[in-house]
Amino acid sequence: MKAIGYHNPGTIDREDALVDLQVAAPTPGPRDLVVRVHAISVNPVDVKVRASARPADGEPKILGWDAAGVVEAVGSDVSLFRVGDEVFYAGDITRPGTNAELHAVDERIVGHKPKSLNWAQAAALPLTSITAWELLFDRLRVPYGRKAGTGSLLVINGAGGVGSILIQLARRLTGLTVIATASRPETTAWVTEMGAHHVIDHHKPLDEELARIGIPEVEYVAGLTATDRQLPHFPKIVAPQGHIALIDDPKSFDIVPLKRKAISVSWELMFTRPMFKTADMIEQHKLLEEIAHLVDAGVLKTTLTETLSPINAANLKAVHTTVESGRAIGKTVIAGF
Repeated sequence: MKAIGYHNPGTIDREDALVDLQVAAPTPGPRDLVVRVHAISVNPVDVKVRASARPADGEPKILGWDAAGVVEAVGSDVSLFRVGDEVFYAGDITRPGTNAELHAVDERIVGHKPKSLNWAQAAALPLTSITAWELLFDRLRVPYGRKAGTGSLLVINGAGGVGSILIQLARRLTGLTVIATASRPETTAWVTEMGAHHVIDHHKPLDEELARIGIPEVEYVAGLTATDRQLPHFPKIVAPQGHIALIDDPKSFDIVPLKRKAISVSWELMFTRPMFKTADMIEQHKLLEEIAHLVDAGVLKTTLTETLSPINAANLKAVHTTVESGRAIGKTVIAGF
């Protein structure tokens, strides 16, 4: 089958940074689905792995942690899906990725594709939706669906993939005032379209920007990018007993100055459940089912901004370059082999 991967990690500007491959089709394990992939998207994790992770045993490393497609085969213990089902999911970082015609994935981290979306629109959602959902409802512990709540959520880097769906979830499913950071006219317009009540500039001091909109303290912070650069502001802008959740990879993150206000800090990594086969691993299936329902009900919308075709090394290299630039808005998807 066709796939895209690499033999040596490194920068995206190398000719062999990503290459077209022919590899053997996967065989499903007991709880696995084998999915014929129709569309994929690229996330920052793809870029980080490609730049640094060396393939094992001389085999090429296949990236990709977002897909939409059709179930072509099922393992002996599968109970949630049947052959022919249309699905979307983000996969498992410890297994070969979705940049392939056929992909094996545990059914407990897969959802039925929203009926109202095409393949590309659906492929834009899984990883970012899981990350945003877990960050908001599992890490920050904001009550799901309780519109009577009070308080504010600051989303640092609201225009990226996770920020785009997180703003929607918080605006439509909680009572929080949603404040997003953005620095360009196009990103400001995007986060406003996603549902942010207020937009502030992350290139300016956050305490001054929050004072400008009349909200000097926030109860919740979602640190999606460059959280360490904003850390000095947190003792000022996070309310007593507030909560910070982050997804990025700072080299260090000194939280001692947050003690006086009893500010909690949590990490979100959507790969944790499948990586460690946690007892609640099936929660990712459940939340993807809920995301699909909310999309089909018109509550949430896809964060797709651009579609390329076909799925090949050249197009994947182009999207990796865009993601690395830090200027991506929403999600770029590649559809069709």
